[in-house]
Amino acid sequence: MRKVAVVGAGQTEFSGPQPRTNLELFSEAAKEALAVASVNTRDIQALLVGNALSDFEEGQQIAHSYIAENLGLPHVPANIYDGACAASSVAIRDAFIWIASGLYDVILVGGMERVATMGTKMATETYAMYCDRYYEYPSGITFPGIFAMIAHLYANKYGYTIDELKEQMALVSVKAHRYGILNPKAHLRRPMTVEKVFRSPMVCEPLQVYDCCPFSDGGAAVVLASEEYAKKLTDKPVFITGIGQASAGSLASQQENLPHLIARQIAAKQAYAMAGITPRDVDVCEVHDSFSIAEIIAIESLGFFDYGTGGKATAKGETMIGGKIAVNPSGGLKAKGHPVGATGAAQVYEIFRQLRGECGESQVEGARTGLTDTMGSSGGIQVNMILERGW
Repeated sequence: MRKVAVVGAGQTEFSGPQPRTNLELFSEAAKEALAVASVNTRDIQALLVGNALSDFEEGQQIAHSYIAENLGLPHVPANIYDGACAASSVAIRDAFIWIASGLYDVILVGGMERVATMGTKMATETYAMYCDRYYEYPSGITFPGIFAMIAHLYANKYGYTIDELKEQMALVSVKAHRYGILNPKAHLRRPMTVEKVFRSPMVCEPLQVYDCCPFSDGGAAVVLASEEYAKKLTDKPVFITGIGQASAGSLASQQENLPHLIARQIAAKQAYAMAGITPRDVDVCEVHDSFSIAEIIAIESLGFFDYGTGGKATAKGETMIGGKIAVNPSGGLKAKGHPVGATGAAQVYEIFRQLRGECGESQVEGARTGLTDTMGSSGGIQVNMILERGW
């Protein structure tokens, strides 16, 4: 396979409800990515877009075709991906394969969503469609319910009281908001304390409002290129050196592995093996912290900490910049925001900038290797990517 580089990345501000369409959100992010990559639209050979809910958000299907036309792409193949919250990560993985195979040299890929515009009721109902339709959904299961159960399973398996685990989870949120304040494109740019988390309304015990990420609107995009093509564009490429994807069924089908999610373990193993590295080699990561407990189980499954110790490590500051492994210096889904279809591309946007030393106050000093971790559904889809600084 040919080597594949990220040569440009862009992201809109993630926010609450806004009047711009999905097409406009993606186009804004794409124009930034193209400018950073120093490529013109006529250079783009394919367009891959992640989006889950545009039909509910604005009654629009095949948005990717209209995006291609709006950006002035010359009749390129345009595909759309629904991988739930991992939609744009699935799209990036395919773009990687298309370039690595030699079929194309440069591809524009990313995603967008207007979840906040839908409102809490509609967004919650549509999110629930990504649970198992025949067994989980009819029983009232939603994602807060799923991760609340995972939290209880975690506490029981590793010998924590719920109050002990709640404090560890609250510290995940405090860290996320600390870095969100430093991110000019983050949705929630306000400080958080453990006391504020504990005072926030209960969503599904033990998860409270500030244990949960927001519904967000936004877009993100990246430009991928073959190594040879990248040499014409930049002296600061970031190569995707490992990539993994795995799937799983309903939560009940995963019970032997819970509270950890089997697809993540498989996808991460694939990514590490392809890159030829171990978790010890990773300097910075963006993980799928849709709920505070989700970050704790992610950093354990990815091999950064032993099972049952992720929350303790967070409490010790080991997931901060300057700690053992910098986790979500962007603010993560929890503070940066979670516009479903854009989330995976936004993670790549952050790691791309970290490895190029462009993150200002939230820069991880000397970062050379980064990891992205994107989960769709309740672990039903998982994509992990390893990115490394180039020449």
